[in-house]
Amino acid sequence: MPNTLIKVLLTLAVLVTAVAAAASILMTRPQPERLQPAEAVSAIRAITVVEEPLTLTVQSEGTVVPKTTTELIPEVSGKIQWRSPNLVVGGYFKAGEPLLEIDASDYEAQAGLARARLIRAKADLEHSSYELKRLQTLVKGQLISQSNLENAVRAHKIAEATHLEATINLSLADRNLKRTVLTAPFEGLVRAENIDVGQFIREGVSVATLYSSDAVEIRLPIANHQLAFLDLPASARGELSIDIAPRIALYADYAGERFEWSGHLARTEAQIDPESRMVTAVARINQNQQLPGTPALQLGLFVVAVVEGKRYDKVVRLPRAALRNQNQVLIIDDQERLRYRTIDILRLEQETVIVQGGLEAGERVNISPIQTVVDGMRVAVSLTTPNQQG
Repeated sequence: MPNTLIKVLLTLAVLVTAVAAAASILMTRPQPERLQPAEAVSAIRAITVVEEPLTLTVQSEGTVVPKTTTELIPEVSGKIQWRSPNLVVGGYFKAGEPLLEIDASDYEAQAGLARARLIRAKADLEHSSYELKRLQTLVKGQLISQSNLENAVRAHKIAEATHLEATINLSLADRNLKRTVLTAPFEGLVRAENIDVGQFIREGVSVATLYSSDAVEIRLPIANHQLAFLDLPASARGELSIDIAPRIALYADYAGERFEWSGHLARTEAQIDPESRMVTAVARINQNQQLPGTPALQLGLFVVAVVEGKRYDKVVRLPRAALRNQNQVLIIDDQERLRYRTIDILRLEQETVIVQGGLEAGERVNISPIQTVVDGMRVAVSLTTPNQQG
C-alpha cells in the first residue's frame, strides 16, 4: 500500500512538472509578426477637365414652303383674250408684270357712257348754278317771289348730286376697265393655273396660284424642352426682330450635290401640338442673300435645319460613360483615390455630357466602367485624350 501511494504521487509530480514546462514554453515563445494585407489598386482610364466656350444648337427637319402665296382672282367677268407666256406652272414673273387680259370692249363702252353722263351732269350743274345766282339777284330787287328762289336752290342741289353720282360712276367704270388686265402683285412663280385664251372667267373665281420667290419658309418641329437651349426672350410674341432672331443653317442634297443655305428663325407658332408635344418654329430664308452659286431653295425640298442657340463661355464636355447616378461623376484626388462629385448637367447628347458646373479645370474624371465603387478606393490612373475615348 505505501508503495502504491508513492507511485501515484510520483506520477502526479511528473505530470505537474510537464504541464508547467509546457506552459512556460508557450508563454515565453516569440510572437509571430503581424502582416498588413496590401491595399487593392484598380487600373482605370481618366480624362482631364478642360473648360471651353460653347454655342448650343437645336436640330430639326422640315419641308420648304412659300412665304407668300396668293390667288390670282379677276375682279371683273369676261372672256380671256390674252395670257402671258409666263402664266404656266413654274413660270417666273416680275412685280407689276401683266399676266392676263380680259376682253375690254364692254368695259370701254361702260366707261364711255359714264363719261358722257358726267359731261351732261356737269352742264346741268353749271346751268343750275347760273340760274340760282340770277334768281338770287332778282329776289333782292323783289322782282320774283321767294318760292321761285327755293325751287332754284332745290334744282341746284339735285344737279350737284347728279354730278357727284356721274363722277363716281365714271371712276368705277375706269377702274373696271383697268381690272381687265391682271398684273403680278409681286415677283415670283406660278404654282398652279387652270385657264386658257377664249375661256370665260367670272369675277371672284381664282384662275391661278402664285407664290413669292424672294423668301421661303420651313416649319420646324422642336421639342418643348429644347426651347430652353434657344436664346429667345420669354416675352417674345409673333414675328421676331432680326436683331434677336437666332440664325439657322439649312442642309440638303440637290441635283446630286450638298448645299447649305442661311437664314433666321422668324417666329414660333403659339401652340404646342397635343400629340407630339412639339412646338413649331418657322425658319425664313431670303433667296437673294445666299452665297454665289447656291441654287434657290425649291418648294417641297426636305432639309435639315441647325438652329443656333445660347452661348456659354465655360462648359466641360465629358463622354457619356463618365456619368453615374444620373448627375454624378468619379474624380481622382491628389492621393489617387476615387471621390464622388455631383455635377450640374447642361445637356445630354448621344455620346456626350455637357457640364456647366461642379468641375474645375485640371481635375481628372474617371471614364472606366467600374462595377463596384467605394468612395476613397485607390486607383492607378491612365490619362486619355478626348480623341482616344472610344
